[in-house]
Amino acid sequence: MSADFTTVRNHNERAVFDTVRQLAPQYPGLVHDAELLADVACVALNRLAPRYIRHEVDFVFYLSERERSESERHLAEAVEYAFGFVQARTAMKARG
Repeated sequence: MSADFTTVRNHNERAVFDTVRQLAPQYPGLVHDAELLADVACVALNRLAPRYIRHEVDFVFYLSERERSESERHLAEAVEYAFGFVQARTAMKARG
């Protein structure tokens, strides 16, 4: 039996990437450094439970409005934390 898993993905990845891009201009020390923005995305994703889907409609269809709202809030908090974490680490590294 051959199974095709190429359509399986973590819903949070795209959402985190989009949010990082959207918020990056608020962080002048990070906005122009692709490596640091990738670090922000990694830190944020590690703070979130994975939500595996095959199609975007799967995520929308199977969650209640409350669950969707809570998921969006967790995502925003994780990305904000990640920016602060990477920014602080970058400042510490620059000092010493």
